[in-house]
Amino acid sequence: FNIHITNILGDAFNGEEANPTKDAVLTNSGFLDGMVMRDAVEVVITKLEELGIGKRKVNFRMRDAAFSRQRYWGEPFPVKWIEGIAYPLEESELPLELPYVESYGPGPEGEGPLANIPEWTAQDLETNTMPGYAGSSWYFLRYMDPHNNETFCDKSISSYWNQVDLYVGGTEHAVGHLLYSRMWTKALYDLGLITFDEPFKKLLNQGMIGAYSYYADAFVYRWQNLEYDNNVANDFDVIAKTHPVITSFETDLQAMPETFHGNDGLIYLKDGEKRRVQIKNVGDYVDSSGRLFKTQFEKLLTNDAFIRREHENVLAYVWNKTSEGEEFIQLRAEIEKMSKSRYNVVNPDEIVERYGADTFRMYEMFLGPVEMSKPWDTKGIEGVHRFLKKLWRLFFDDVKGKLVTEEKATPEELKVLHRTIKKIEEDTERFSFNTCVSAFMVCVNELTDLKCHKKEILEPLLILLTPYAPHISEELWHQLGNTTSILDASYPKFESSYLVESTKEYPVSINGKLRTTMVLDLAATQEQVQEVVLQHEVVQKWMEGKPLKKLIFVKGKMINVVV
Repeated sequence: FNIHITNILGDAFNGEEANPTKDAVLTNSGFLDGMVMRDAVEVVITKLEELGIGKRKVNFRMRDAAFSRQRYWGEPFPVKWIEGIAYPLEESELPLELPYVESYGPGPEGEGPLANIPEWTAQDLETNTMPGYAGSSWYFLRYMDPHNNETFCDKSISSYWNQVDLYVGGTEHAVGHLLYSRMWTKALYDLGLITFDEPFKKLLNQGMIGAYSYYADAFVYRWQNLEYDNNVANDFDVIAKTHPVITSFETDLQAMPETFHGNDGLIYLKDGEKRRVQIKNVGDYVDSSGRLFKTQFEKLLTNDAFIRREHENVLAYVWNKTSEGEEFIQLRAEIEKMSKSRYNVVNPDEIVERYGADTFRMYEMFLGPVEMSKPWDTKGIEGVHRFLKKLWRLFFDDVKGKLVTEEKATPEELKVLHRTIKKIEEDTERFSFNTCVSAFMVCVNELTDLKCHKKEILEPLLILLTPYAPHISEELWHQLGNTTSILDASYPKFESSYLVESTKEYPVSINGKLRTTMVLDLAATQEQVQEVVLQHEVVQKWMEGKPLKKLIFVKGKMINVVV
């Protein structure tokens, strides 16, 4: 309509469109000049309300929930059809349970499998079933009162147990479960059937353990006709020169099925288009730089029939050479979700067989914060395995046998134990499992240095370790002479008194220059400190026989001798 558009977006204005980012600084906008668009929205709404000409409102995008599935597994609808109208079953006909079926295939006209059951259709029962969230939206309430035949959960019982304390689940459950369970809980609360309107007190989204997928540049099936002369022996070389990145062209060409050789004097080849292709099951054959050397690639093809068949779909990979002339394919590693379709699934059974379940369990925790997604990488698993072996050596020696004694623990050993109790308790409460594993490693290293084999220290350490490495903890627990399970043991109590320092390592300076350090009693007075310091041989050396002017002593901090 040739209407003039006033620029209110400054440099972000393109003459036609609004600014989608809402980051433009407004101009030609009166009292809004100089404000960022996103901030101005709130100011405008407030102004409209003050003037009485507008009112803020939250609009919800409401959608109907699709609540039926054409499958067998799911709660059957307690509904029967009479002349095209759905009627609920009588309470006496409940519960309606799924019948036994021979086949889970679809019904005759695309309905669910229940349409194949004559006894079901004869009663005109609904053949669709409810979706997964029909049960997952409220099962936690039923757990509180599972045997109640009168109601889903007695209100007094749900009031006693209250909400779920902790929900652990991946972000993929945000809609399929969390959204619906919140909706159902709020609806039940509005109906007065429960006393809370949120189902979960705390939510923790754990990250996924990903895995590496490897990709290479290759020439893949895209056909074009290349003329060749059967009588020219070097014709393969001519073709290869037109596609210089193909180093094994003749070999790959001859390995192709005969059907690709035309009777019309033409040979059907790829058009030289470079594509990214995945080389599957290759993890054990790649070096740390992502290089797949030709010798390793040939081993892969020999050992894996599936990859060998996949390789037949590739004319040639892009090969590189080292300075020594070794050929390799440079692979690009990408961290992706573990998936059968990506052929990057790590079989935990193989890891457990090689290292044990405790190593596998602790290493998964050690990979990083629980809420972060991280790739599975076995480079650090040996460290966790060595830690468990080192723990075992606090209890047993290959030559001496059992090492555990009933001796009384020293203050230093008790300090190591209670520092660990404090750290594990705090970090477990905030789900920082990776730092807990690190704390256990530090503790075992310190006890090893102290040559501590005392039951007073080792027994509570095992209880601390149980949630992280239950199998070795249970085994060593019984080796200590306990007859009941470690799961029944009382959790160690942290005693802060063991962490109170009685001594301090002081830096000692002469005329402001650090010359040595001394470990002194924290309760020592100025006179006691001065007497000990002035007798120290290093201090006497740097005083050079000069008289003491003064000694500056800051308790718990430093000592400075002034001469």
